[in-house]
Amino acid sequence: MKVLIVSKILVVAAYRRKLDEIAALPEIEHLTAVTAPEWQEPGGRTVRFEGSDTQPRYDLRVEPIWFNGSYHLFLWPTLNKILREVRPDLVHIDEEPYNLATAHGTWLARRTGARSLFFTWQNLLRRYPPPFSMFERSVFAQSACAIAGSNEALHVLRAKGYCGPGAVIPQFGVDPDLFSPGLQASCDAAPVIGFISRLVEEKGILVLLAALSRLPGNWRLHIVGIGPLERQARKRADQLGIGDRITWERGIPSTLVPERLRTFTMLVQPSLTRRHWKEQFGRAVMEAMACGIPVVGSASAEIPNVVGDAGLVVPEGDPAALRDAIARLLADKDLRQDLAQRGRARVLDCYTHRRIAQQTVAAYRSALGDTIV
Repeated sequence: MKVLIVSKILVVAAYRRKLDEIAALPEIEHLTAVTAPEWQEPGGRTVRFEGSDTQPRYDLRVEPIWFNGSYHLFLWPTLNKILREVRPDLVHIDEEPYNLATAHGTWLARRTGARSLFFTWQNLLRRYPPPFSMFERSVFAQSACAIAGSNEALHVLRAKGYCGPGAVIPQFGVDPDLFSPGLQASCDAAPVIGFISRLVEEKGILVLLAALSRLPGNWRLHIVGIGPLERQARKRADQLGIGDRITWERGIPSTLVPERLRTFTMLVQPSLTRRHWKEQFGRAVMEAMACGIPVVGSASAEIPNVVGDAGLVVPEGDPAALRDAIARLLADKDLRQDLAQRGRARVLDCYTHRRIAQQTVAAYRSALGDTIV
């Protein structure tokens, strides 16, 4: 089969590793990927296209987009031209069904005789006003398959009226050679509690600071991320008397994340469910597990399903429970080693790029059905 995949998040080099695994599978005759030169995140942060040192196994096209930064209304103006050049059997639009980019791509795919599928992380049942509700209905009616990032997301699709084939597959996995265990820190060094996330209230940074304010012993906190809560979080840390124990890092390239993870004694992700948001996956948790780093996560939406039996899960918004779990890991080296091994094994079994690619191509076959020769 010939496949065209369209995704703004492919500006991040680490995420494109899945495409190499898809292109290597025997069912794939040719794979073309379309992404953007950059993406404007809410709040003004720009994620620019990251180059790669390796030659891809697929055709990568970096194309301009209109309405950059408008999550629901952006689109690729050159997509029709690309479709007519590539003539794919299937168009994989790696965007939510209520977005203009998805509706536009689905319509163009149908015009050129290709089947299409879409991806969704949406795990909250929301009803959208026009024109987004119309985009969504059109995509549901014309798509040959849907890929949902979690079981909750697939349930939401069904509740909203999508009746076609659906598969539950995380959007991206990890490269187990890149995200791999490294040398352990010296026993004399202070243990490092890691937090990698946007600095927003729902990611639980304030809960983590409250938990650590009464954590005894010699430890440090390393925070990687930026966001609107940064100023408040720094002030709160100082008020709690732990500001001098914290290293703040405002962001690193995706290719350096494994190196940073390997400096942590554990990774903590204390996400909070809110009316407008639930944790969709917890990518940092998966990446830490791949690196053999024990994880502590809250019982927010998808985190317990990602962690399985390979980490500690605590109630949401409970600083005391979070503190107890962190203290338990700090005090028990054998437990840390056991969870490190379990986490690595779970990622190898469920979350590598190769595994995600295999599942994705199975969804492609479902979408194409009897058109596959």
